[in-house]
Amino acid sequence: MNRSPFFCAVDLAERIERAEARLMSAAAEAARLRRGDDIGFALPVAGGVATFAEDDSPFNKIAGLGFDGVPDAAALDDIERGFADRGAAVQAEVAHLADPAVGALLTDRGYRLTSFENVLGLALDDAYERVTPPGIDVRVCRDDEFDAWLDAVADGFAHPDEQGVPSHEEFPRQALANAERDFAAAGVVHYIALRDGTVAGGGSLRVTDGVAQLTGAATAPAHRRRGVQTALLSTRLADAAAAGCDIAVVTTQPASKSQQNVQRRGFHLLYTRAILVKQVGPS
Repeated sequence: MNRSPFFCAVDLAERIERAEARLMSAAAEAARLRRGDDIGFALPVAGGVATFAEDDSPFNKIAGLGFDGVPDAAALDDIERGFADRGAAVQAEVAHLADPAVGALLTDRGYRLTSFENVLGLALDDAYERVTPPGIDVRVCRDDEFDAWLDAVADGFAHPDEQGVPSHEEFPRQALANAERDFAAAGVVHYIALRDGTVAGGGSLRVTDGVAQLTGAATAPAHRRRGVQTALLSTRLADAAAAGCDIAVVTTQPASKSQQNVQRRGFHLLYTRAILVKQVGPS
């Protein structure tokens, strides 16, 4: 495992942000197919993408901006109109390594800084060792286990550790369930963690262009401090390394327990995303 300092150049940040934009596009398309209507959209914009899946979805955002020029006013007009027609605010996630002109442009258009999130990375240049504490078993989730997986993950998300900056997002259980099913259709693999045979938590992984995206993990409160997160993380990293990925990335709240946990496993802070939101009323 690589423990040396990890320098994140702009081209690496661009690669990670493009992977995120592709994931949002694929998830929004999966949501469109699931719903069978025209409520959703995925609009390319200046190297990134603006996506809307359905009300309260975590896929309603602009991702990947700032690495292929500055979006023009007409493109942003169309995007903002699309969100307004659906009664939704526009949330833009902008990496601090992106073109600074993007942040200035969005601020001039009425976007306001709401929060930050950290992107951390780990070089996967060797076979990664699986760590499974006694009594813990982690494996790919079967279709008939999805509801139990969701129950444990939703319970974990509903009871976050009170450390670091609070999340600016909270999603209803049904919206979370829909998003995770759409994630699966977009190529995300779900992992279930059992402690002494009881479902204790879960996580997920998507592999694209050599990037292993750790797309979320949570442990039910009753099973915390037992090594569940360690096992979930190491299993996904081992599978990512075996799949030929050269980097794993994870997004966390600043100074959170999740950030602390992954840094203990060798992850390094690569960059921070600013979360900029424009409240848009129905047109």
